[in-house]
Amino acid sequence: MLNFIRKRSFASLISLIGLIVMVFFLSRLTGDPAALFLPVEASEELKQQFRALHGLNDPLMVQFLRYAGDVMTGDLGESLRKARPALDVVLEAFVWTLWLAVITMSLVTTAAIIIGSLAAFRSGGFFDRVASSISLIGASVPDFWLAIVAIVVFSVNLAWLPTSGTGSVLHWILPIAVLFVRPFGIIVQVVRGSMIGALSSAYVKTARAKGVKSGPIIFIHALRNAMLPVITVIGDQAASLLNGAVVVETIFGFPGVGKLMIDSILQRDFNVVLAAILVTALAIFLMSLLIDIAYALLDPRIRH
Repeated sequence: MLNFIRKRSFASLISLIGLIVMVFFLSRLTGDPAALFLPVEASEELKQQFRALHGLNDPLMVQFLRYAGDVMTGDLGESLRKARPALDVVLEAFVWTLWLAVITMSLVTTAAIIIGSLAAFRSGGFFDRVASSISLIGASVPDFWLAIVAIVVFSVNLAWLPTSGTGSVLHWILPIAVLFVRPFGIIVQVVRGSMIGALSSAYVKTARAKGVKSGPIIFIHALRNAMLPVITVIGDQAASLLNGAVVVETIFGFPGVGKLMIDSILQRDFNVVLAAILVTALAIFLMSLLIDIAYALLDPRIRH
């Protein structure tokens, strides 16, 4: 198992190094940082001072080596708008996004596995048709449209829920509900398809012949063997939430890393943008490693 984890960690490290290289050079393609950060009316002398202060007059490779060294020590620059380390600004916002993702995915995973498994057990029945229809609609609805409709209905017309902020439990309901719909629809479909195959296998038929009740058959015998593709999809959906849920956070004014990235782009605070990209990527790589470990625990053959 340790050798398996080392291999996966090394692969993630290579990907992270590639991302650092890509982020650095793509950020330089945005143009002269002095022209981006400083006001339009700034003099050429002021721009030269800015370039000298931030080492932008050095050769590009020297700048990259310095940037890579700073990243390795956790120094991702300073937020020009807030005059604070960019990493601190990003981590504060990332905590909000992490809470949002954990709560949403916990609810999604629990509900989708139960409903998808029951739909597969009664494949072709009324419950299966209803669950499949709802999940297909949920997987197809755009997040931004659903968020706007939710605000119009529940905040503007009914005045039941606030439109933005995090002051109370009520502030979390709409963002979680909107983020819940798409991954729920996708995971239900995958669970259903995987469970139909597992429930038709020989070991399940043997369990039924021995008189084992439906509950243990579904959630003990069949579910474990059906979980590999389900874990893949859960990981993908969780990664998309950790990626910032940019649109939903912006619409609801949720102070997560997605909204922070949009605000920082508009304010030309690119140190914060780069820090947000790297922190989010690192979180996704760690999540991928956890998914690979879960694979190995469920199916020992994968370790080899």
